[in-house]
Amino acid sequence: MKKTVIAGLAFTFMACSTQQTTQKDTSLKYPETKKGNVAYTHFGTTVQDPYRWLEDDLAEDTKAWVKSQNEVTNAYLAQIPFRDKIKKEMTDLWNYEKIGSPFKEGDWTYFYKNDGLQQHSVLYRKKENGEPEVFLDPNKFSKDGTTSLAGLSFTKDGSLAGYSISEGGSDWRKIIIIDTKTKRQVEDTLVDVKFSGISWKGNEGFFYSSYDKPKGASELSAKTSQHKLYYHKLGTPQSSDQLIFGGEKTPRRYVGGGVSEDGRYLIVSAAESTTGSELYIRDLKNNQKDFTVILDNFDTTTNVVDTDGDNIYLLTNLNAPNNRLVRTTIQNPTPENWVDVIPETDKVLSVGTAGGFLFAKYMKDVNDQVLQYEYDGSLVREISLPGLGSVGGFGGKKEEKELYYSFSNYIYPSTIFKYDVISGDSKLYQKPQINFTPENYESKQVFYTSKDGTKVPMTIVYKKGLELNGKNPTILYAYGGFNISLTPGFSVVTATWIENGGVYAVANLRGGGEYGKKWHDGGRQLNKKNVFNDFIAAAEYLQSKGYTSPQYTAISGGSNGGLLVGAVQTMRPDLFKVALPAVGVLDMLRYHTFTAGAGWAYDYGTAEDSKEMFEYIKSYSPVHNVKAGTCYPSTMVTTGDHDDRVVPAHSYKFAAELQDKQACSNPTLIRIETKAGHGAGKPTELIIEENTDKLAFALYEMGIRDLK
Repeated sequence: MKKTVIAGLAFTFMACSTQQTTQKDTSLKYPETKKGNVAYTHFGTTVQDPYRWLEDDLAEDTKAWVKSQNEVTNAYLAQIPFRDKIKKEMTDLWNYEKIGSPFKEGDWTYFYKNDGLQQHSVLYRKKENGEPEVFLDPNKFSKDGTTSLAGLSFTKDGSLAGYSISEGGSDWRKIIIIDTKTKRQVEDTLVDVKFSGISWKGNEGFFYSSYDKPKGASELSAKTSQHKLYYHKLGTPQSSDQLIFGGEKTPRRYVGGGVSEDGRYLIVSAAESTTGSELYIRDLKNNQKDFTVILDNFDTTTNVVDTDGDNIYLLTNLNAPNNRLVRTTIQNPTPENWVDVIPETDKVLSVGTAGGFLFAKYMKDVNDQVLQYEYDGSLVREISLPGLGSVGGFGGKKEEKELYYSFSNYIYPSTIFKYDVISGDSKLYQKPQINFTPENYESKQVFYTSKDGTKVPMTIVYKKGLELNGKNPTILYAYGGFNISLTPGFSVVTATWIENGGVYAVANLRGGGEYGKKWHDGGRQLNKKNVFNDFIAAAEYLQSKGYTSPQYTAISGGSNGGLLVGAVQTMRPDLFKVALPAVGVLDMLRYHTFTAGAGWAYDYGTAEDSKEMFEYIKSYSPVHNVKAGTCYPSTMVTTGDHDDRVVPAHSYKFAAELQDKQACSNPTLIRIETKAGHGAGKPTELIIEENTDKLAFALYEMGIRDLK
């Protein structure tokens, strides 16, 4: 077996106190955060909002606060003796060639490749038996690496490509159109595009979505509400783009439009929240002027998987909480005419298409299974996978008889396989040459019992030979929301942690999509506290089984997972030593007033819905539940100053509350990345630096002073 580059490291626990003191820390001096006198009232209850001024993220006093907070945080992190060692180990392990699954466009085969430590992966292309050439290099988009490739779409013949870029991590995009033969831009750049794909109508133009962009100081945080679908004809100014759907006549928060693979149909999905949508279709081939309604409500989630002549294939959870695939026709597309092609089962279903076949991916206890079907629903075969884990791919064009898929789990680096859709032969295509030996590690799934008796799955990953003595540094990670499933996947950050003797655990909480709609519904709105109770029970399980103890337990999560960490650390501060809430939704009484936050109400509800909902949300909102006189875990809040999805004011306010009210010596820091957003497109260097700081902070706060 190949020896890992970081083999031989082990935690050495130096003499230190493992008891949390209740004495206020006097050595760490936080920047002064002024308090205002802002207050507001909901259902007769007055809510104080002393840090409202931090919502103005572009104001000079906010910028000064950010600068001073980062100075304190950086100084604290700089004292950690093994910080540089962790960074080196992570960087060395990260430094291997990463190649993505190939895909064909026109006469070329394209693929992404990162040599190892490049800030962004480069898009290459080659012709059959030819040498690869660079097609797009995002590393040249900006000098500091903060501009990233955010989307890419080719015309059917591959002669034109549209790609979108994100600057500073913002969700606002620009779209650039190039001639693929010359790689030259063919028209002016489109600007102010948000939450959008690029879907071509022949070679004439394309559909995209956006909002009216706020101007001035509120550009990054102002509420956006009316999403609009536009058609852009090549060679014309963006100001003349045609509004297709959305706006004042059909106000929706999220609108997406795409052209079917055969080019015949425009399909539009329109939603008021992140779950459930209306669905419309228009026959472009026959120049249909108005849309035909498939679904006219937001009660279910339904997506078009493919079209074939007059037939339309839909993946839906209508009368099927775990999803089913149905067929209907353009003449009679509404639900009463739907016919099952792949019926619902007890496992959650998703469907891809390639080579004239359907590929049904089932999630069974968080791991994937893939079955191949004919379009009439007859089973071709089950596809043999390397083991338990997650697959990506199983999609491609109808004329292609070969496709590529990836397989990964927590200790199996992502590997690419080539699959023949006719014979069913699956061959290894690309195995990463990473200095990591899976055989040295254990990844096992357990089911623990939550507060109300619900069984919840959790995967625990660690180095073989781990002693269950309650002293193993442990990171417990989860998300628990928006129907999103946490499936197994390899991470260099996790590998660095477990190679150093740590335990990494991922809990699949309610609110996610691991067991379909019922699992999602079990953790939203007035059921949201089920998610927090599931997370608390996960920590208690790990501690009761000897994996760890409160002194060695860190909790981590981002975005909705940041809310999870913030809520749980204020509910049960005694249960954890370290909390790492990242880009979190932390002011739950005001989240819906920023950017696209109102669309999250399906999961959260809002403080304005009812007295019951207001009181329920307020009872767990992290910003509103920091209590003076309480010893909270050592906390490092992380965010980006250009995050226009979950605005940084959430994190700013929470950090300010913790610093003001912390009653013991555990530090409460905030690490604010500048020229960074919610996380997508972040350069490799910044990813390594941020995760180094998280791991180093967690270990240091657990009392560890040396790594050998």
